Amino acid sequence: MTKGHILIVDDDKNMLKMLRMFLVDDYNVTIVDSGKLALEAVIKKTPDLILLDYMMPLFDGPHVLEIIRKREESKNVPVLFLTSVTDREKILECLSLNPQGYLVKPISREELLQRVDEVLNPLKKIL
Repeated sequence: MTKGHILIVDDDKNMLKMLRMFLVDDYNVTIVDSGKLALEAVIKKTPDLILLDYMMPLFDGPHVLEIIRKREESKNVPVLFLTSVTDREKILECLSLNPQGYLVKPISREELLQRVDEVLNPLKKIL
């Protein structure tokens, strides 16, 4: 069984390292620290899942997701927002873009793995 490929996008380098450490045993992980690099990474190799920070300079998470959804090759890639933003209006803005979820930092390894598994293996719960 091949490992799924997860792209993690966050401008906080410590958060990137921690999330990579949480996931690297179970998944192939690519980390980038900007929305621009995220778009380049998606073009280079379409991931199975994107963990996307909300607040980043230049291209914020919602803007990156809008661009990803416009590309035929990446329009169906599942996206989980992973952020410390808890403002109701901003959360509703994100949810209007139809991500597969909105996770609030800090997050435990167990919770992250559970949510990633739910998105990548939706039939597992049924079987």
